[in-house]
Amino acid sequence: MPLYTAEALVLRTYRLSEADRIVVFLTRDRGKKRGVAKGARRPRSRFTGALEPLTEARVAYFEKPQRELVGLNYAEPLRSPLGIGAGDALSYVGYFVELLDEWAQDADPDERVYRLGTAVLDALAANAPVEPLARYFECWLLRLQGVYPEARTTLSADARAFLAASRTVGPQQVGALPAAPCVLRELEEVHRGLIAMHLEKPLKSDRVIRDLRRQDGQPA
Repeated sequence: MPLYTAEALVLRTYRLSEADRIVVFLTRDRGKKRGVAKGARRPRSRFTGALEPLTEARVAYFEKPQRELVGLNYAEPLRSPLGIGAGDALSYVGYFVELLDEWAQDADPDERVYRLGTAVLDALAANAPVEPLARYFECWLLRLQGVYPEARTTLSADARAFLAASRTVGPQQVGALPAAPCVLRELEEVHRGLIAMHLEKPLKSDRVIRDLRRQDGQPA
């Protein structure tokens, strides 16, 4: 029964029993994994602070033959979005992890997706503006799947300029990209359609963001 250690991005957790949780996490070298964290729901759990969405953690887990779920032995938090503040940035954490969860395949490593996830975590920690960051994140995920929004002739020149510029900078520099609010909204609508087409369903977290905008008096 091999024991593996890795750096991982925590994507989701689910209640399994009174004491345990199922944890979905993304590793750089072995893809997406689902495991049982025994005792994770207890007040003095050794997993405390390590299983929040988008937390980067060093994990150890073991696999049994013919078992879908791995056994999560420990998780040590390295970086967490809990320290980035509040407001819009925190509301987008669920959006980023849902996209990562939907894009990443079980036990199918894709270092590009992993690096994109950790880079977005870095950008959030650096207080990058969240709306252009979300558009940057979306277009890079779509590019990794061979879907290039900038090839759409219906995009405005300003939207194409944002997409072209996003190829030249990392996510921490998205605040320097040409991105008027109307351009970000245009790209959001295009990306939303492409993502729904690729996944064959809408995102749950997208509805949450729309509801938050309505509460703030913004157009959804």
